[in-house]
Amino acid sequence: MDYSIKSFRIARRMALLVTLTVLVAFDLHGQLPPEKAGGIDAIAGKVLAETSAPSVSIAVVKDGKIAYVHAYGNASLDPATPSRPEERYKIGSVSKQFMGMAILLLVQDGKLSLDDPVGRYLPTLTRASDITIRQLLTHTSGYQDFYPLDYVAPFMTQKVTADEIIDRWARKPLDFEPGTAWQYSNTNFVVAGKIVEKVAGTTLMAFLRERIFRPLGMETPIDLDHEALGDSDAKGYTRFGHGPIRPVQPEAPGWLFGAGELAMTARDLALWDLGLIEGKLLKPALMDEMIKPVFLKNGSPTDYALGIGISNSDGHPRLQHGGAVSGYVSSNTVWLDQGAAVVAFSNLDGSSAPGSITRQIGPLLLAETADPQAAPQLEQARRIFSQLQGGTIDRSLLTSDANFYFTPQVLADAASSLKPLGVSESFEQTGMGLRGGMTWRSFQIKFSGGTVLRLSTFSVDDGKFAQYLIQ
Repeated sequence: MDYSIKSFRIARRMALLVTLTVLVAFDLHGQLPPEKAGGIDAIAGKVLAETSAPSVSIAVVKDGKIAYVHAYGNASLDPATPSRPEERYKIGSVSKQFMGMAILLLVQDGKLSLDDPVGRYLPTLTRASDITIRQLLTHTSGYQDFYPLDYVAPFMTQKVTADEIIDRWARKPLDFEPGTAWQYSNTNFVVAGKIVEKVAGTTLMAFLRERIFRPLGMETPIDLDHEALGDSDAKGYTRFGHGPIRPVQPEAPGWLFGAGELAMTARDLALWDLGLIEGKLLKPALMDEMIKPVFLKNGSPTDYALGIGISNSDGHPRLQHGGAVSGYVSSNTVWLDQGAAVVAFSNLDGSSAPGSITRQIGPLLLAETADPQAAPQLEQARRIFSQLQGGTIDRSLLTSDANFYFTPQVLADAASSLKPLGVSESFEQTGMGLRGGMTWRSFQIKFSGGTVLRLSTFSVDDGKFAQYLIQ
């Protein structure tokens, strides 16, 4: 799949032309309509109840604008303090995409190259002449991760410097030959951060502030290695199993340098996403480099580019990265061709809330442009389901192949197994794609008592179903 910036922009223009009639649901100020905002509120409330996360903070970008910013739950539990959008959360490894951008800005300045050997800047590191800056940013260098555990180990309660991290972990033997494997390693980004400081002649945070935060209007980011969250920011929590939620032990200063040292509001991270969508900081060719997944030396693909993951989301290129540091979890997802993004933060160790919220909000933003036939197909799918509960089907809605499939025996089995379920509590589309010249859609049907059915359909150009399978 072509993941170039040019292809993103062409696809986005085409999508906007196709959907001009539905975009009236969003006013010119980028605000979500009440039904969409209400849907997000319902998702956030449900996820908070399911995960027991103290709070979540969300920012949504739609059609190239910040369309919704809201916080839910309590940013602090003792005393109970309602969460506000103005509060900062630690974003953990979402910081890595800022490091990728910092390196690329120096490339744009002509001060270094992605394929420069690390040894040009830090010659005493293990195999420094054999490892490139690109391999640092794509986790293919072989340097061992200093922070693989999902809790703060005893040594991380003591203050450290980036040089000390490098001395301990980037002078070890490599875990694999450079470029031959992919293995997530925070050590890579500590090394990259030191390269930025050496080439730029300033601190990493000063460079980020001058070249990224200020140009994008981001006012709240702080460097956690030098500045702690304040009383007006979200407090971090942890729990074991289903035990009580307790205040968390944070990493000591220094352990997050280059790999996860940033904290900010959800809205400011959404401003960063807008900068990516609009290509504000980099020339197109370098932006292409940032989002191009790396291949290993044997030709095997990965789903990781320069500090950011990239994947296919129902035909839409998706940039995504999560973050987890002590007491906080973050998720940042951008659909470049749709001008859409979801930022979700939580203040509980290991919480699934940000990921769950993003997965559920995404379809609300993309369904109208990705699947303009979603509403009529959903209605037809509902109607056929009701017919099947009665042992019949409107064969005019089916292709000849599907009519062949629905034998009297299939209809009898449908009636005997589906009728006892009664009326569904929800009937929702959960996915869409193209295959075999047809449009595939998946649906989830829920009933009281906990029964959940999955429906898979294929439809042809005139809207008739070539497949209607319930599992």
